[in-house]
Amino acid sequence: MSVTSGSKAPVAPSGGSSNAPAGLVDMATALAEGSVTARQLTQEALARIAAAQAQLNAFRVVRAEAALAEADAADRRLARGERLPLLGVPVAVKDDMDVAGEPTAFGCAGDFPPKTADSEAVRRLRAAGAIVVGKTQTPELGQWPFTEGPAFGATRNPWNPAHTPGGSSGGSAAAVAAGLVPAALGSDGAGSVRIPAAWTHLVGVKPQRGRISTWPEPEAFNGLTVNGVLARTVADAALLLDAASGADPGDLHRPAPISAFEATRRPPRRLRIALSFGMAFTATPKSLDPEIRSAVERLAGRLESLGHEVVPEDPRYGQIGLTFVPRATEGVRNWASRVPDRALLDPRTHEAMRTGRILGGLPLRASRRAEGLLRRRIGEIFGRFDVVLTPTTATAPLRIGALAGLGAMATDRAMIAACPYAWTWNVLGWPAVNVPAGFTTTGLPMGAQLLGPECSEPLLLALAAQVEAVEKWGDRWPDGVN
Repeated sequence: MSVTSGSKAPVAPSGGSSNAPAGLVDMATALAEGSVTARQLTQEALARIAAAQAQLNAFRVVRAEAALAEADAADRRLARGERLPLLGVPVAVKDDMDVAGEPTAFGCAGDFPPKTADSEAVRRLRAAGAIVVGKTQTPELGQWPFTEGPAFGATRNPWNPAHTPGGSSGGSAAAVAAGLVPAALGSDGAGSVRIPAAWTHLVGVKPQRGRISTWPEPEAFNGLTVNGVLARTVADAALLLDAASGADPGDLHRPAPISAFEATRRPPRRLRIALSFGMAFTATPKSLDPEIRSAVERLAGRLESLGHEVVPEDPRYGQIGLTFVPRATEGVRNWASRVPDRALLDPRTHEAMRTGRILGGLPLRASRRAEGLLRRRIGEIFGRFDVVLTPTTATAPLRIGALAGLGAMATDRAMIAACPYAWTWNVLGWPAVNVPAGFTTTGLPMGAQLLGPECSEPLLLALAAQVEAVEKWGDRWPDGVN
């Protein structure tokens, strides 16, 4: 049965250039072939970052001198015939990940000491040959779907600087969307990779919990937060996912290995896909923007044209929200305890810390125990469907400052109203992929989620790549990118 509304694809902004920066796969190929050097690519990335920083403010730390030295070392290795998946390719990581010699401020104000070692995800990127050119902006302790704060100002959306790129991986999203780097790592605790990917026309992958190590944290935010990837194409996202994946011996979660990149090269079988616009209960008002609904329905029609069956059906979320709050707020309390000067924290952070202190005992333990029941209840849908398709957000990108100065409760209500679709999969720990869904009539990006059961990244990425081949998301760039 058809689920389309007959709407046409939204028109993308007219910006873009044939001289736009290359993607991750293309850069890695060019380096291996010797048609470009790591120093050239790194110099170009650093120049683009410097030119865009005043407007976009995507980076908290730029490692210009260190990155160039690492690029020269990569060129020597390439000249000796060494080949690694990302040898000499410049990338960025979110500022909740440790990079040796740099502070990890996680969006907070204060004087943070430099770290003495890389986090495991960064170590694996380096082992694959990547050059980390810098650390990207994130709101305070990654709490909000905007990337703004007194510690660094506002990070802006390359498609329209009056709007946020989203959060909390907003700096990574802005950097990739603007072509400053070909791909970046982010983290996702309630949609923090998928939301900014949706609002900046990117592919955003929230992998299975533990796929990318969170070490030196055995798990992050009581298992809600995972590390993920943002890129312009599915293949680029999959290549970075493969490079960053793998466990540290101290990790609590260790899913079986996959080959994400190989999955993107094989079209999926005919799938049964549930189209869902239902939202989990939160006791707060929320509604779906009609433009976003139309965009997701159009994407459903695209899936049907590719031979898949699409049927309206909602997962049975139940009272999943009751298990989210203790894990999230106790995670904020735990991280805030390491901040050098807690007096500099946002009042909303202090409120979350108080809530986390109250809920950090029995309620937290109960919320963890409920996860198995929730997986069985919600996972029932995968006995009848292969994938669930939903909006990624309920609204288009918010304007800069839209949530500034609000109290904790008002911020939570506004945040849930804008982004009610992503957080449930963090409770479950299962994979999800944001794909671009078009543009609003005012030229702002929209996104849709492909949701799967445990360890289903290969299926989700294969489906995303199949859709990308006809949608051609990577051909569209913000104005001024060249």
